[in-house]
Amino acid sequence: MFGVGLAEIAVIALVAILVFGPDRLPELAKQAGQFARKARDFANSARDELRDELGPDFSDLELRDLDPRTIVRKHIIEAMEDADEDQTASRKRGHRALDEGEIPPYDADAT
Repeated sequence: MFGVGLAEIAVIALVAILVFGPDRLPELAKQAGQFARKARDFANSARDELRDELGPDFSDLELRDLDPRTIVRKHIIEAMEDADEDQTASRKRGHRALDEGEIPPYDADAT
């Protein structure tokens, strides 16, 4: 959970008890829970609104799909797959990769 272990949670709880006192801590925990619930509801409504606006093609849209890192990773993977398909297609047409130190063919009439 967010890279926080049991020891860190215990330290945070101890500091919270010292700062806010044991009397106010339950009310603050209740407010934090309500805030988390409201934030989750807001994110879900934003996702649903995006799905409605984009139409049926994006019915499986998730908010994590809009993360720039995810988008870049997806496009890099697609580009690598396309490159693999291009290499496979060129091998099928009789093309081969050059050996180490081999000079590529040169057509004087084509240049």
